Amino acid sequence: MAQTKILVVTHKEYPMPEEGAYTPILVGGQEHLPEGYIRDNTGDNIAAKNPFFCELTALYYAWKNVEADNLGLVHYRRHLHGKAPFPVGKRKNRVLTAEEAEALLEKHDFILPKKRNYYIETLYSHYAHTMYVEPLDEAGKIIAELCPLYSPAFEQLKKRRSAHMFNMFVAKKAAADAYCAWLFPILFELEKRIDTSQYTPFHARFFGRVSELLLDVYIITNGISYTEVGLENIEPVNWWKKGTSFLKAKFKKEKYGKSF
Repeated sequence: MAQTKILVVTHKEYPMPEEGAYTPILVGGQEHLPEGYIRDNTGDNIAAKNPFFCELTALYYAWKNVEADNLGLVHYRRHLHGKAPFPVGKRKNRVLTAEEAEALLEKHDFILPKKRNYYIETLYSHYAHTMYVEPLDEAGKIIAELCPLYSPAFEQLKKRRSAHMFNMFVAKKAAADAYCAWLFPILFELEKRIDTSQYTPFHARFFGRVSELLLDVYIITNGISYTEVGLENIEPVNWWKKGTSFLKAKFKKEKYGKSF
C-alpha cells in the first residue's frame, strides 16, 4: 500500500486536517512547537532562507528528509479539495484524502490545484505590474544558461494567461524529487545574482513567487502527466481588496505591499 505524506506549511499554530496523511511543518523560526508539528530546520535544510524562500524551505526539507511513496505540500490556509472534512469556524471545507491522492497518482505524476486565470493580463505582465520583475527576468537568463531546453516554456509566460499557483501539489515522490533537483539550483543561482536588500521584506520574498511560475515551465517542458483538483481556501478571500490592489498596480504603477 502506498504511503502518502502531505506537509502543511505554517508559521503559527492553526487548525489542521485530521486526515492522517497531513503533517504541519513550522517555518519562520517560531520558538513554540505545537504538538504534532515538525520544523523545517532539522536534517538537511535551508530554513535560514525562509524570509526569502517562503514555503520553499518546507519543500526543500521534504525533498531531502521525508520518505514516502507520494509527497505533497499545501498551506495552512490553502488546501487541495477532496472529501476529508475540515471545519474552521462557521465554514466547512473539504480537503484531499490520502486515498483520493493515491487513486489519482495511479494515473498521473502530479496533482495540482486548478489553474488561476488572468483574463486581462499575461502571467508576465501581471508579475511586472504587481512585483519587481527583475528577479523573474534573471531566472529566465539562468534557465537559458543552465538548462536551455526549458527556455521556450519560460518565454511562453509572456503569452500565457493561466498557471498552477501557490507552489502546491501532491506527487509521486520520485517525480517531486526530480522537480526539486531542477528547481533549487536555479533558485540558488538567482540568490547569487539578485541582492535582496534592495527590496522591502515583502518583495524580497521573490524566490517563492518566481518558483510559482517555474512549476509549469517544468511540467510543460517534460510533458508531465498531471490532474487538477479544486483549490480550498480555508479563510475567505477579500476579492474587493485584491481586485482594487491589482487595478492600482496596473494603472497607477503601485506595486503590491502585502499578501492577500
